[in-house]
Amino acid sequence: MGRWALDVAFVWKAVLTLGLVLLYYCFSIGITFYNKWLTKSFHFPLFMTMLHLAVIFLFSALSRALVQCSSHRARVVLSWADYLRRVAPTALATALDVGLSNWSFLYVTVSLYTMTKSSAVLFILIFSLIFKLEELRAALVLVVLLIAGGLFMFTYKSTQFNLEGFALVLGASFIGGIRWTLTQMLLQKAELGLQNPIDTMFHLQPLMFLGLFPLFAVFEGLHLSTSEKIFRFQDTGLLLRVLGSLFLGGILAFGLGFSEFLLVSRTSSLTLSIAGIFKEVCTLLLAAHLLGDQISLLNWLGFALCLSGISLHVALKALHSRGDGGPKPLKGLGSSPDLELLLRNSQQEEGDNEEEYFVAQGQQ
Repeated sequence: MGRWALDVAFVWKAVLTLGLVLLYYCFSIGITFYNKWLTKSFHFPLFMTMLHLAVIFLFSALSRALVQCSSHRARVVLSWADYLRRVAPTALATALDVGLSNWSFLYVTVSLYTMTKSSAVLFILIFSLIFKLEELRAALVLVVLLIAGGLFMFTYKSTQFNLEGFALVLGASFIGGIRWTLTQMLLQKAELGLQNPIDTMFHLQPLMFLGLFPLFAVFEGLHLSTSEKIFRFQDTGLLLRVLGSLFLGGILAFGLGFSEFLLVSRTSSLTLSIAGIFKEVCTLLLAAHLLGDQISLLNWLGFALCLSGISLHVALKALHSRGDGGPKPLKGLGSSPDLELLLRNSQQEEGDNEEEYFVAQGQQ
């Protein structure tokens, strides 16, 4: 009877993990292809991003209200001084990371976008070393060389290479390194009380919106105001379809954060990291099959080299955590380092409240 119960528990956990991984894949791969598809007909990616931020803020505010009603505990609200001094730098870096990433879809293929965004781990490591969040080790140097070499091989003589789009994605990855370093430093300030991802999202989105607005005003404001698809619309049905498409993208972005955090909270960050590596492979295969992205053998070898660097880093983090005799490795950086950083300081509260298992900031 006891053996049968253990077998049932194991099968149930395996099925649950598989289901959560598939849910994460649906949102993560779905939003990548959805944004690429949408930017083919709607050439205002910064406005699209700003609307996504508004949708995420709306849902995070609703989540906070529901959690507060169910737990009868007030959610954290930062003072204006802390909000502007401590949250603003992280919000600005996050806005630029997400905005430039979506902007790049006007120029690059999904395969080049996926590969280049994978290099974000490279910049996160560099900035972690600069801010002394990581110690310099030979293994980290090897990880950096593998990822950088793989990125060079993937872009070398690529038939669908676009310099402007590549610069946008690479800039987003660079800023992403700053973004997640600042996020880690922000969440390590326990006195702010932003360990819960709902509260983090709620406080970040308004400043992200304001931070992205000047860029939108300069590059898209005039064109958007004179476009028939938005401000000079003549067909109400077309306007509603455009706004509906943009709103759906916001739901996907929010769902991505929800699925990532749910996967980590019910399994481990190592599971998310490994799932993220296979997700990159699935994304490239789908891009080649569905969108006709041209990927040469050299490009594939470069992609494999980059993934080997990411996999090595994940393995090193897992071994380091096991060697310390600590809990599940929440610190390893895979394709979704954002969730692992968010969980860094909330692990102690894991068994206290179910509301801690809500959505995390996980965009594009």
